Amino acid sequence: MALALFGLVSLGAAASMLFLREPMRVALALITSMTALGAVYGLMGVHFIAAFQVLIYVGAVMVFMVYVIMLLEVKEAPGSRRFSSLAVPGAVAGVLLAAALGAGLLRGGSAALPERGGETFSLVQFSSVFLSQYWLVFELTTVFLVGAIVAALAVVNVSRRRQG
Repeated sequence: MALALFGLVSLGAAASMLFLREPMRVALALITSMTALGAVYGLMGVHFIAAFQVLIYVGAVMVFMVYVIMLLEVKEAPGSRRFSSLAVPGAVAGVLLAAALGAGLLRGGSAALPERGGETFSLVQFSSVFLSQYWLVFELTTVFLVGAIVAALAVVNVSRRRQG
């Protein structure tokens, strides 16, 4: 019951990011989603991943992102469009993805891989391979995220100097 509740909280907070207008509220919704996801990991028994989810993503990365939002002083222009023309196709693709994931869960969550001779691939196998072989590559993406934010700050700083 608690697992489903935290899953719904995470999903609701993630979906609310699409409709919120202020960047700081979007960041707070993302923090809520990541914290609820950490609770899901904890309830599933992978406490190590839950701790890293909360400490690294919520505690470090999101604090850094909130700092960047505050530093950039993002303001929405009056009369600007909130959604692009791609919002409707994106929503349709999201519904189709949710339907495909739901159908996969109802089927049992495993699929035969033809290149491996019909061997089934489950979430347990994926998790063990991911956490033993690919976790470092996954975590290195945060380094690229920091680099992208520093580059964005440099671009904004240059454009502010030109205007002022």
